[in-house]
Amino acid sequence: NTLSSSLCTYCGQCVTHCPVGALEERDDTDHVYRMLADPELTTVVQVAPAVRAAWTEYFGLTPEQATPGVLASALRQLGFDYVFDTNFAADLTIMEEGSELLERLGAAAKGEGDSRGWPMFTSCCPGWVRFLKSQYPERTEELSTAKSPQQMFGAIAKTYFAEKIGIDPKRLFVVSIMPCVAKKSECTLPTMRGEDGIPDVDVSITTVSYTHLT
Repeated sequence: NTLSSSLCTYCGQCVTHCPVGALEERDDTDHVYRMLADPELTTVVQVAPAVRAAWTEYFGLTPEQATPGVLASALRQLGFDYVFDTNFAADLTIMEEGSELLERLGAAAKGEGDSRGWPMFTSCCPGWVRFLKSQYPERTEELSTAKSPQQMFGAIAKTYFAEKIGIDPKRLFVVSIMPCVAKKSECTLPTMRGEDGIPDVDVSITTVSYTHLT
């Protein structure tokens, strides 16, 4: 069997705890560097909140030095055209999941019931979603239907933002910097594409030990 057909949740714990270092995550940094060097592309990067702590620790920065502005400046110097904080998309996800929960509660209060069942689980973490679907498939309908913050940002970038800056979405390259390797598989899912078939997020690179990006 291949890894994709196994019950692996892609959480990355096997990579972290392998006693002989025989396992490693897929390294996508070279691909990102090639895209940054392509003059025909407009590059956008989103940074998860946890990444700020990881890079601060690695470089030994003080809280005063490790501001979001400093990190954004470093990413701009690497070549990214636009830098965003995933906190923005996390707020959107909270709104979507909250609205969905209220909808389910409202249906239950009216005695209409809800075929999706209870409780309603968050869908923010792709590792968790894959775990539930593989280990407890009968509870899949209890997941929120909202995309994760990573994917919600990508969808907005490829639609609203692309239109706002006058860029063809096909020429917009969206990168995520995340603390979890499960995000790599999430952005390749066929359900994480727009109506035109374009992926919401093109590549997810991961902060691992010593803040090495892969």
